[in-house]
Amino acid sequence: MSIISELCRSLVEINKSLHYHLIDKLIRLILTLSIFIVITKRAFSAIKHDKTVFCNKMKDEFLVYFMMIYIEREFAEDIDLDSIIDEFYSTKHGRVQLR
Repeated sequence: MSIISELCRSLVEINKSLHYHLIDKLIRLILTLSIFIVITKRAFSAIKHDKTVFCNKMKDEFLVYFMMIYIEREFAEDIDLDSIIDEFYSTKHGRVQLR
């Protein structure tokens, strides 16, 4: 790594970086590539952490609702699918439907 950086520095000092501009750009890319990789890994790690927290929260909420229905299963057995659909439709469209 230090040899590549010295090469880049010497190209600039003797003004050969203008003649060999592609080599100069390639050396600069090689020197900065590791920094970009680390920054990208950190960003994806942060996203993965947030995604894990969000998924765990969703699972916890689902578990609470599922357990509530399981515990109150005697009441849940009396509820039919059509009444749930009608209730959802009425809350969504602001209408009250009576059966």
